Amino acid sequence: MESRNNTNVPDFILMGLTDSAEIRRVLFMVFLLIYLMTMLGNAGMVLIIHLDLQLHTPMYFFLSHLSFLDLCYSTVITPKTLEDLFTSNKYISFMGCFTQLYLFVFLCGTEFFILSSMACDCYVAICNPLNYQVIMSTRLCYTLITGSYMIGLTDSLGTVLYMHSLQFCKSNVIHHFFCDTTPILALSCSDTHDTEIMIFILAGSTVMVSLIIISGSYTYILSTILKINSTSGKQKAFSTCSSHLLGVTIFYGTIIFTYLKPKKSYSLGRDQVASVFYTMVIPMLNPLIYSLRNKEVKNALTRIMQKREGSR
Repeated sequence: MESRNNTNVPDFILMGLTDSAEIRRVLFMVFLLIYLMTMLGNAGMVLIIHLDLQLHTPMYFFLSHLSFLDLCYSTVITPKTLEDLFTSNKYISFMGCFTQLYLFVFLCGTEFFILSSMACDCYVAICNPLNYQVIMSTRLCYTLITGSYMIGLTDSLGTVLYMHSLQFCKSNVIHHFFCDTTPILALSCSDTHDTEIMIFILAGSTVMVSLIIISGSYTYILSTILKINSTSGKQKAFSTCSSHLLGVTIFYGTIIFTYLKPKKSYSLGRDQVASVFYTMVIPMLNPLIYSLRNKEVKNALTRIMQKREGSR
């Protein structure tokens, strides 16, 4: 790696969320609780899906990968943030910063397309239920998952390679609590115009393609649900995808609010709050959304607990 030749900055300083010692202590306790709930919820979701054979279906196959991503997603950001809040150690090495950025973009890009895959699964389940098992084959599920990870990998690799070519020779102070693209670009003493365009193309195409897939799927889903005559049938069809729709709305809404807006409307404080939401809060909420609103997950947990009681 040629990072030392491209910069006079050996490390960066993450300014974090606040300079107040009292607020830092409160945020540390809040973020620690959120992180523990995130680990417990997502690891529990993966374990339940793995242990219960009745959940070995395409929908829960995608959900297990979503939970795994959320677990990793939060771990990339939260532990360093907790360290900064607890010890006031705001330093992060040049390589550590770009590693965090790489993993963040990789996991975020992958999650976009896993959510898209889940939307396709909902579409087939509601719009073509008789051929569901044939269409959503094991081979197709693994193809969609592999494609999601490969797109995330390509997106993150392209982003980091373009940003790695920049020079950093002035300030090393990042006005954020983690290494994100916008605050890092603001520090560069190189011309960032071409890099910003390429990152916009990579990120924009990832978001737009996944959003088109999800929007198209739900357009057909809504059309199909409206054609169902019975009220109970409509409720059953909607309950199949309601949890996923809620998760998609929260995730995409926060991302779009943070990144896809005019620069003149930028607010450091407001954007940091939004960043806390999609890097820490959403990974904690997803297991709650998919478990509390899903009878099959609750029933699976009950069966697992009964098996444990019976084996004693």
